[in-house]
Amino acid sequence: MIELIALILSVALVGAIFLLLQARNRLKAKDEEIQRKQVEFTSTTKRIGELDGQIEAKDQEIGTLRSSSNQKDETIVKKEQDAIQQQALIDTLQSQMTEQESSVAYRKALLLTLANAAYDSLIILDRDLKIIAINNAAEQLFNVESPLGCALNDVISLPEVDMMVTDALRNEEEVYEEQVRIDERFFRVRTSVVRRDTYSFIGLALQDITMLVRLNRARRDMVANISHELRHPIANIRLTIDSLFHDQDKPKRRDSITSLRAIARETENLMWLVQEMSDLAMIESGQSIVRMVDMPLLEIVDEAFEQMQDQSDYKSLTMVRHVPPKIHVLCDRDLARRVLINLIHNAIKWSPEGETITVNAEDLGDEVAISVMDNGLGVPPEKVERIFERFYQLDDSRSRGEGTGLGLAICKHIVEAHGGRIWAEGNHKGAGGRFAFTLLNAEEEISDEPAEFESNS
Repeated sequence: MIELIALILSVALVGAIFLLLQARNRLKAKDEEIQRKQVEFTSTTKRIGELDGQIEAKDQEIGTLRSSSNQKDETIVKKEQDAIQQQALIDTLQSQMTEQESSVAYRKALLLTLANAAYDSLIILDRDLKIIAINNAAEQLFNVESPLGCALNDVISLPEVDMMVTDALRNEEEVYEEQVRIDERFFRVRTSVVRRDTYSFIGLALQDITMLVRLNRARRDMVANISHELRHPIANIRLTIDSLFHDQDKPKRRDSITSLRAIARETENLMWLVQEMSDLAMIESGQSIVRMVDMPLLEIVDEAFEQMQDQSDYKSLTMVRHVPPKIHVLCDRDLARRVLINLIHNAIKWSPEGETITVNAEDLGDEVAISVMDNGLGVPPEKVERIFERFYQLDDSRSRGEGTGLGLAICKHIVEAHGGRIWAEGNHKGAGGRFAFTLLNAEEEISDEPAEFESNS
């Protein structure tokens, strides 16, 4: 029993020793772990110290950077403010420049409008005779396009103009005017030196006076023609009367009748002259009235034949008409008859004795064409376009100094007032003269209310 107890105690003691050893081992492991943790803690503490130093250094560096950044921010803000002020100044300058450019462009457009609205051709030169401005009329006249910077002689090769410009430069206070001819047209040229502020220019203006020259020439010819027309019949009447009532001879009946017919013929010429002048005055004043009514053309032709019978008999001329009775025209009877009378009178004047004058009419649908033909010299082709001008006279190969040159012009005005047209055709030398005009075909009745005569004089 004692041994059993001793054995149990021995086993318990061994177990206790074993437990103590295990506890000791565990404590030793704990001590080692604590030491290791202390080492790690010490190392960590040291590392933390190092990091604190680095952090402090970084904080100092950041402070330095912040201070530098604040200074840079202030500089940037100042530069931005300066830039804003400079931009505002630039905007102001640009606005002023825009206003100035707008004002210059407006003035330039205004001056160009004034120049191009003028009837005259205008050219501005500098003192070196270079073109610095030109309007559209001048470009069209000399067939050039934007010749700015070109010499005047390269555009206008006229010695008269060059001399005028030279004289204007030599005598700047003078204004020079001359009449020059350019391609069958006449121009009044004016040159002067123009000063504005500190600038000096040479102005050159060319005014087309072709129509004025032609009108003056036509009126001069008209005066000469009328003087001749009046002088010739008056002299004939005076001679006839002197021979009829001569003191030494008593007038015989046959001779008296012949003389009286001669007086009547010359008086008729005077009346014709007066009528043409009266017709022209009515046309130019716009007082003529056209009454468009339905009329048989044959009646108008017969009336014209009857009125011109004595003049045709004087030259033994035969008047023939080919006018269908069914043709009716819309016209003013008196004015249409006047056209036929003028054309027949013209044919009688230029027809050789014993020849035939023919009046034809043709239905063209909306229009009726009436023609008057003679066997005279006819009108040269190059004169056909001008034959209907007022006071126009052909050269001596056809003209004999007779007439005022108004008859065909009056015909043109009357026909155009009727809405028709008039022309000359087949007028070659030796082939006779042929004049034709149109009137409206009377397809239906129209009102006989008077219409204003519109003259294109």
